[in-house]
Amino acid sequence: QAPLVESGGGLVQTGGSLRLSCAASRRPFSAYGWFRQAPGTGREFVAGVENGTDGTTNYADFVKGRFTITRNNAKNTVSLQMESLKPKDKAVYYCAGRTAHGVLSTESAYVYWGQGIQVTVSA
Repeated sequence: QAPLVESGGGLVQTGGSLRLSCAASRRPFSAYGWFRQAPGTGREFVAGVENGTDGTTNYADFVKGRFTITRNNAKNTVSLQMESLKPKDKAVYYCAGRTAHGVLSTESAYVYWGQGIQVTVSA
């Protein structure tokens, strides 16, 4: 079974909303992250959340105020609520998990990855 499975992607118009969800098959992860990769570009950090008591979050500047990451420890899931979507948000979005300490925004800190899910925003 894949360690992380994303769902909720799809096509939305500019200004619309989508909610991505990620189900983890193993526990516990010390933190979750969402990354994205647009065609012809490298994978970039979007948002992350620590799985500790304080649930520290971190967001890329280009999504601050528009995206919200939340975790549900009881269900072992993490979600990314995306609002005010723009065409440049079009990408494959990946859920990631790590089991050791690290920086939320550092891709190399994450060991477990989902298969990715497409988000398309039409103009």
